[in-house]
Amino acid sequence: MDISVVVPLYDEVESLPELTSWIARVMDEHKFSYEVILVDDGSKDGSWEMICRLKRSNPNLRGVKFRRNYGKSAALNVGFEAAQGNVVITMDADLQDSPDEIPELYRRIVEEHYDLISGWKAKRYDPLSKTIPTKLFNSATRSMSGIHNLHDFNCGLKAYRKAVVKNIEVYGEMHRYIPVLAKWAGFTKIGEQIVEHRARKYGKTKFGLSRFINGFLDLLSIFFVGKFGKRPMHFFGSMGVLSFFTGLVMALWIIFEKLYHIARNEHYRDTTDNPLFYIALVAIILGSQLFLTGFVAELVSRNSTDRNNYQVEETV
Repeated sequence: MDISVVVPLYDEVESLPELTSWIARVMDEHKFSYEVILVDDGSKDGSWEMICRLKRSNPNLRGVKFRRNYGKSAALNVGFEAAQGNVVITMDADLQDSPDEIPELYRRIVEEHYDLISGWKAKRYDPLSKTIPTKLFNSATRSMSGIHNLHDFNCGLKAYRKAVVKNIEVYGEMHRYIPVLAKWAGFTKIGEQIVEHRARKYGKTKFGLSRFINGFLDLLSIFFVGKFGKRPMHFFGSMGVLSFFTGLVMALWIIFEKLYHIARNEHYRDTTDNPLFYIALVAIILGSQLFLTGFVAELVSRNSTDRNNYQVEETV
């Protein structure tokens, strides 16, 4: 199979007929073998019934329905697991992404041998309340990830080599940083393509202001997991050892200072009257705790068996 198109959706019943017919038209014009995987993330507006109806007229459609709303990352992760195409395309269901971009995205993956091509909506139809925070997040992500050639990490329209989606795990709200996940997994040939951003035709956006706070926390999380996920002792252990030995040096200084004054029959301050003693004590205890935290984290690092265990109610 040439292409798998993964479409996460939530309450997009109005756009589904137009979107699926548009995708089918593009695929037929270019003679691609394909599948469209529609992942219903707990919609309440009849989206699943529409998917079942469209499936009867187009056998290339596949549907996955969540029992409740888990979020876009969960929908993408399940879609990636189900994808069979050599190239996997992701796009949003709100018709703001154009299926006409698919052939060029496919060509660049196949002919130019990219691991991942991320769309860049250079001209956007979003309000400033959305575009300004997005620019700040993208700038921070470029700095922390070292992927300097991407302008928009969170664009829903992306193309992947099949091996990429089969070797990354999208959880929480990490869909914003899939290029970073791919890079940490060893897929470093990442490119960008300017794509059309269309004004929303049906419904309303499902994202609120809370996504910016979550996005910042996810950025810190993915940076830590990507850098230290397989070796947490390197982080906690080094911080613990530094804190422990700093406290130890201060404690030894207090002891030697007291002994020095005793040897010279000079007046000296009692150890417990010295504020430095309590700082040293806290540093030693904190260092020990950090070291033990690193040791425990090393034992359990990323071995959760149910982090991506989602309740799928039905498939077609």
